[in-house]
Amino acid sequence: MVTLRFIQSTEKPSKRDDREDGFTLVELLVVLAIIALIATLAAPQVLRYLGSAKTNAAKAQIRNIESALELYYVDNAKYPTAEEGLSALVAAPAGEERWNGPYLKGKTGLNDPWGKPYSYDVKADASGVSIRTLGRDGKPDGTGEDQDIAN
Repeated sequence: MVTLRFIQSTEKPSKRDDREDGFTLVELLVVLAIIALIATLAAPQVLRYLGSAKTNAAKAQIRNIESALELYYVDNAKYPTAEEGLSALVAAPAGEERWNGPYLKGKTGLNDPWGKPYSYDVKADASGVSIRTLGRDGKPDGTGEDQDIAN
């Protein structure tokens, strides 16, 4: 007669590791290093786009002011004087009977993207006007975001 014996194992069946699931400190540091590397590479590009965006916005605002000044000229047969300035586009100057404005929606369009008011002068021969901003630095000349922008 043959006897079969079953041997019982005293070991528990293999189970998942008893440690809690999560990230190790090394894994977190690797992810943070990758994020820092990407930010280091991307930040100069983003800052360059922001600078050129302000320059482009100033150019667009100057064109908008020019158009408003042309409408003012059509209504009043003259440009605002240097003393009246660009504010004549949003509020009627004293003594202007034919003023049909406002030609701009608000005074916010009278400041450049860096928060400084646009320079405005009527040309000596009354052939037009000069609208100008000195850029981010507020000084004549310059390059990049510091360049002068005029019509």
